[in-house]
Amino acid sequence: MTPLSYQYPDLSSVRRVLVTKLRHHGDVLLASPVLTSLRRRFPEAEIDALVYRDTREMLAGHPALARLHTIDRAWRQAGLLARWRAERALLGQLKGRRYDLLVHLSTHNRGAWLARLLAPACSVAPARPGRFWRGSFTHLYQEVGGNRRHTVENNLDSLRRIGIWPEPADKRLVLMPGDEAAQTAQAHLDRLGLAAGRYLLLHPTSRWLFKCWPEARVTELAQRLLEEGHSLLFTSGPDARETAMVERIRAGIGRPVASLAGQLTLPQLAALIARARLFIGVDSAPMHMAAAVGAPVAALFGPSGEIDWGPWMAQSRVITSRHTCRPCGRDGCGGSKRSDCLESISVEEVHAAVAALLGPA
Repeated sequence: MTPLSYQYPDLSSVRRVLVTKLRHHGDVLLASPVLTSLRRRFPEAEIDALVYRDTREMLAGHPALARLHTIDRAWRQAGLLARWRAERALLGQLKGRRYDLLVHLSTHNRGAWLARLLAPACSVAPARPGRFWRGSFTHLYQEVGGNRRHTVENNLDSLRRIGIWPEPADKRLVLMPGDEAAQTAQAHLDRLGLAAGRYLLLHPTSRWLFKCWPEARVTELAQRLLEEGHSLLFTSGPDARETAMVERIRAGIGRPVASLAGQLTLPQLAALIARARLFIGVDSAPMHMAAAVGAPVAALFGPSGEIDWGPWMAQSRVITSRHTCRPCGRDGCGGSKRSDCLESISVEEVHAAVAALLGPA
């Protein structure tokens, strides 16, 4: 039987590509293999990206990237005139690049407008309802959800849809902390008396608190690890709720333990994770950062799906409950901001996963 043929677009004249990912930090990092795959397919082309300004560190330094355009989320709160000027300046920058290919990796409406205003010869985006959306792009691809396919592969389906098949080596996440962040990270370790490759980094928080394991269990796990002779380092985001959570955990441990909670930039955090013997955390951007920099990962998952969002191409152990309702994707049971599937995970289960990753003493 002859295989069915598919008419892919002619990409022989592609000289400039724009990849857009207007989502959160982890989502942006999971789009990094798209840039790598595009570089292999178009070695002479210039590949740009458009992201929210606060997520730019997730792609800054990517070797495939020519320019990184950003949008400030604060524009939404700006006055009408200020917002118009900012939007006009950004559109002018993008138009000046004369893109041949637009790869839009979300269902954000801005992608449809950009496809129409920039008018690239080829534009691809996830399928979604609506005549305006369907009429904006030359190609649409179907995302696979329901905890059945990793987000990285869904992103790469945008390229497969137009005839670009990623190589296995190009699927790895790319995160480049940079020399300055590496130097700052090492200075922190020297000050804290921690040796690279000898400490376990615990990042128990998330901006979405319903994804967090109970503080008392984090405290008990930390106590066990300290009793076994491990050095620990706590980190968190700068949000006051996250730093307060870490401080309560440390207070309950009953002995001093190092912390840089709320004190790090994202590149500095990435550099510290890269120097850790092991990363322990929940479904969050730092967990994806750990996978990107090659640190072993012990990750707890509750309402979110580990097949969609688990540590990608990393030495890892994912700890979940056996609740038949998960992953539900909701903000806690009944919208309570507390997730029973997370709270039922025992210290013994997480400790066993950590021990398996650490290997023989």
